[in-house]
Amino acid sequence: MNKIILMGRLTKDPETRYTQTNNTLVASFTLAVNRRFARQGEERQADFIPVVAWSKTGEFCSKYFKKGQQVGVVGRLQTRNWEDENKVKHYITEVVAEEAYFADSKRDGADAAGFENTFGADVAANSDFSVTSDDDLPF
Repeated sequence: MNKIILMGRLTKDPETRYTQTNNTLVASFTLAVNRRFARQGEERQADFIPVVAWSKTGEFCSKYFKKGQQVGVVGRLQTRNWEDENKVKHYITEVVAEEAYFADSKRDGADAAGFENTFGADVAANSDFSVTSDDDLPF
């Protein structure tokens, strides 16, 4: 099984591009994920993890994610390599996001955007209804 669950802060706004072959949207960003423990007398360390999100999840990330926001990502780990024009081989390990969520505390005045904040891209992108307050939720 290959499943990654991360929560961290965006180091900068997501970068968006489209593939050359079939014009599919790809959003790329880096999450700063704090390590669980810190050595006594030292600051807590963070790992900087590259994330890519494709299609609708990528569209959601590029539209709503901003530098400094705390977000959650569920996906899979992927490694790949390529050779550049100078024949130098490059290797990368990244998370391919399958789900993306806001993880900051909810802001006042939530409406349908608040629904997206609570439930993430997967539900928000596929919903045919809107929620005007938490009282409208069935749970």
